[in-house]
Amino acid sequence: MVPSVSQNHYQVLGVAPTAAAAEIKRAYRQLVVRYHPDKHGGDVRYEDQFKAVAVAYGILGDPGRRATYDFQLAQAARRAEELRRQQQHRPAAQHVYGVPMPPPAPLRTRPPAGSRERHYQRIPRQRARFTRRDWSLTVLLLLGITLFALAVKVTMDRVTANSNYEDGLRAYGRGQLAAAYSFLEETLHFRPSYAPALRRLAELELLVNHDPRAARADFQAALLEPQSHRDAADMLYRLGRCETELGLPRSAEFSYTRAISLDTALSAAYLARGKARLLDLNLPGLALADLSHGLAQRQRANVPTPWAYVQIRGLAYTALGRYDEARAEYFRVLQARPRDGRTHFLLGRLAAQTGNKRAACEFYRRALKLGYEYARTAEESCP
Repeated sequence: MVPSVSQNHYQVLGVAPTAAAAEIKRAYRQLVVRYHPDKHGGDVRYEDQFKAVAVAYGILGDPGRRATYDFQLAQAARRAEELRRQQQHRPAAQHVYGVPMPPPAPLRTRPPAGSRERHYQRIPRQRARFTRRDWSLTVLLLLGITLFALAVKVTMDRVTANSNYEDGLRAYGRGQLAAAYSFLEETLHFRPSYAPALRRLAELELLVNHDPRAARADFQAALLEPQSHRDAADMLYRLGRCETELGLPRSAEFSYTRAISLDTALSAAYLARGKARLLDLNLPGLALADLSHGLAQRQRANVPTPWAYVQIRGLAYTALGRYDEARAEYFRVLQARPRDGRTHFLLGRLAAQTGNKRAACEFYRRALKLGYEYARTAEESCP
């Protein structure tokens, strides 16, 4: 049965036709409690109202049935409106209270205008004008598109760079140094300031290309980026080695000192600085302190002794005139490496400095026999 416009289920529940489902449910619960027959001694009037509330909620509480009901309400309202308009616009001959209405007066109009009386005017085309607001919106749109494109590019560059870096590390670990170098160069193409890639590339510049100048530039660029103290100390140590090869002893000493200030356990930096101070800067006292500290650190860490630096410490003792300690250092090296021609040559020089020319010549001959050609010039002066 189609409901009438004057009374409908929304009115029964006391809610608006636009009420939400939660509001309909709340109204239903309140009315059920109010009109329940048990509260009114079985009064028929409340029973009818209770049933009407239940029927109304059964329709409005279901979304599908409610939509159908709303459509029927709209149709009923439309028919009622049409009926009202028909009653307001009755024909002129219709009887009102049994008295015929007078006929309507004829509508006086003139004949239609001819073509000559009609004037057609062309509507001028208006040029579109951009307001300040339009320009602002356009600029903001272009700016947003540009920022979005940049964000996408940066993200894709970062992803590509990370992938190339991982491939480079794997190639580095497998000993494929040329492939690793290529991957790392690709990484820096997409992320020019990526410190880990700069560091590895600098190491390969020394291992593959033997180019300390390029390695130095890469290490310096990597040090501009934030990183841990240990990584920075290691790179400063390697930077100092590059500067030593380039003949920049003062810069090398400064780099080693910075590395030690960041990581006091970096024995390699102490040894390298001691070597530079002795051989390049002629500072045997400071060199001896660095060499002794570095060698002691290696001994405490139970790592193999770098015998080349023990020889250099012997040179420091010799430069300071502490010949017995220098000789002891050289013999320590000979115990570990008895066929080291350079150690025999150093013992020969030490013997010559202390006036034992016979022993010096014997050590020179041993050095030559072991293949140390630098001893030939000294041996030629022997009888």
